[in-house]
Amino acid sequence: MQSDQVDSYDAMRDRCPIAYDGNDSWTVFGHADAVAVADDTATYSNAVSRHLQVPNGFDGAAHRRYRAVVDRYFTYEALAEFEPVLRGICAELVAAVPRGVDVDLMAVLAEPFANAATCAFMGWPDSLRVPMREWTEKNRRATLAVDRAAMAEIAIEFDGHIRAQLDARRGRPATDPTGRLLSEHLDGRPLDDEEIVSIIRNWSVAELGTIAASVGVVAGFLARHPDVQTGLRADPALLDAAADEIQRMNSPFVASRRRVTVDTEMAGTALDAEDRVYVLWTSANRDPRVFGDPDEFRLDRDPADNLVYGRGEHYCPGAHLARLELRVLFEELFAGTAEVSAGADAPVPARYPAGGWSRLPVRLR
Repeated sequence: MQSDQVDSYDAMRDRCPIAYDGNDSWTVFGHADAVAVADDTATYSNAVSRHLQVPNGFDGAAHRRYRAVVDRYFTYEALAEFEPVLRGICAELVAAVPRGVDVDLMAVLAEPFANAATCAFMGWPDSLRVPMREWTEKNRRATLAVDRAAMAEIAIEFDGHIRAQLDARRGRPATDPTGRLLSEHLDGRPLDDEEIVSIIRNWSVAELGTIAASVGVVAGFLARHPDVQTGLRADPALLDAAADEIQRMNSPFVASRRRVTVDTEMAGTALDAEDRVYVLWTSANRDPRVFGDPDEFRLDRDPADNLVYGRGEHYCPGAHLARLELRVLFEELFAGTAEVSAGADAPVPARYPAGGWSRLPVRLR
């Protein structure tokens, strides 16, 4: 399965709509089942981890109260202020990519972009970019190795970076999201440091990994489909819809967990309370019962069927930011190049739990 997740999930979905993974854990592959899980938080709870996860580790009223705080940072108005900074980052990174030779786009653009964009959005200093790149690589290695001791140490290290940024802003006027979170209140009380660290961890860890994967997924598709690339260069207003559709075919965010709260049934299989259910978004977004040929690029599909940013009350709060980042990056990539073409070597798929590509050879001219 690790050699090509997408093909493996397609095969599993067709012959086994729900699979037992061991340790009271199940995986659902179909679109209808993914929607059923996402829409029913009373039966399939997001409160899974023993660690504090704000806001995605809560359901119902508690989740809505946290989301009321979080969503203020991702309004169109707030993101419009960030766009000029983002555009400058994109233009600088695109200009630095060598032309006329094969490069690994993940290493030279996608990962540096995710790092720089995250630090800029949070208001972190440029000096934190290198530690963040090093942390991301350590976290990737530990996750692939399922080294839980290393993962715990790496999480503590990351929290230390966040706490240092909070400490640097205490008692000062808030000029960035990190500083403004120190003044946020919930139910009439200030958010405590544990809640703030959890919010920032949720934003930034997801951003560092998933946005890099998203850039690779979109760039890789455009390099292999020059007709689509030509169309988007001619009409970049279609970039948001195109990026959503391309990510539907190869989702950068592979799966998420839910906890079963009561005995129930899914896909004809009995589930017990406290079982875990993994929603495999990558598979659900390729279900031919909803999408027909899942590899056909179409911009006339119903956006409500696309689960790349999730669904229901736990829909990704950063979806607007992610779309802005992808649109601006590809606008600058198109402006700075005549063509993005596939490299001589085949791309290397990422291994679960990551999506997209681990290596993406392309050539810019």
